Amino acid sequence: MTAPVDRRAAVLGKPVDHSLSPVIHNAGYAAAGLAGWSYTAIECVEAELAGRVAALGPEWVGLSLTMPLKEVALAVGDEVSATAAAVGAANTLVHRADGTWLVDNTDVPGMVSVLSVAGVEPGRHVTVLGAGGTARAALAAAGALGAPGVTVVARRRPAVEALRPVAEAVGVDLTAAPWADAPAHLRAPVVISTVPKGVADPLAGGVSWSPRAVFFDALYDPWPTPLAAAARAAGCRVVSGLDLLLAQALGQFEAFTGLPAPAGAMAAALRDAAAARGGPPAAGG
Repeated sequence: MTAPVDRRAAVLGKPVDHSLSPVIHNAGYAAAGLAGWSYTAIECVEAELAGRVAALGPEWVGLSLTMPLKEVALAVGDEVSATAAAVGAANTLVHRADGTWLVDNTDVPGMVSVLSVAGVEPGRHVTVLGAGGTARAALAAAGALGAPGVTVVARRRPAVEALRPVAEAVGVDLTAAPWADAPAHLRAPVVISTVPKGVADPLAGGVSWSPRAVFFDALYDPWPTPLAAAARAAGCRVVSGLDLLLAQALGQFEAFTGLPAPAGAMAAALRDAAAARGGPPAAGG
């Protein structure tokens, strides 16, 4: 009998010791019967990424990338997918059989999946809070869902202007709005918050939510955020960053293994791990 072939994958970033990605992927390997496969977490900063990737052997099937590596990742692969190129950011490096690396982005299809499951219908206007890396994926997801326009609400106008090439690449009409006007724009049928912990908390008490709106908060620790709690109390459908973490991991699993992702097992493992930390349940699976 042939011995199982060892295969390795990991999530890279800094900080990364808190990541739940190893829980999700290793549960998937076990459920798929992939003996000898393992997924770990490795601390890595931007200046180190190219050297680390170049040093990896053939046993490595892929890497998941978190902050601060998502933009520099575009320069370390042999081919960049259309999605990653459009948003100017990547969260996935796939080590192909010929030894080359594909730079990809599973955040975008993951966000489309999360929003679709939450009930977002094509053609709805979207408000995005924040203009950082996750906002790039939000713009692309809005484009994939046929949004007629996206309003980006941010504290710095130059950061919003930096998103215009992304909006053009994904075919959405971008409108910039100042942070002071955030409550008015949160009445949109779809709201995506991409801002860091605590930034949107002061908005929670001043929003008149649209009936049956969908609110997606990219955060999941702590949970619920004040804004998520307010949206839920108003009857909105609320999803968290934990749902996105699962959805983008399913895409990575399939890219790394070539197999269908065992979504149920991966979702259950994430739910258990998140519950142990006091986080929200993952909706996927």
